[in-house]
Amino acid sequence: MTKVAVLTSILLALAACGDTWGQRAVTGGGIGAGSGALLGAVTPLGILPGALIGGAVGAGVGAATTPTR
Repeated sequence: MTKVAVLTSILLALAACGDTWGQRAVTGGGIGAGSGALLGAVTPLGILPGALIGGAVGAGVGAATTPTR
């Protein structure tokens, strides 16, 4: 479980790379879906629900953390 927590922390740190709102939402969603599928594979949640939840959360966090210039 420690490996999963470390991997999740790394993926979340990279979850929203990009400059614009759209770029951050797309990259956050992609990385979130990947990490959610990985977590879903090692938990009883399942791969598809994990990917859907991770993608939604990643896209939301990516869009919400867009830097203002």
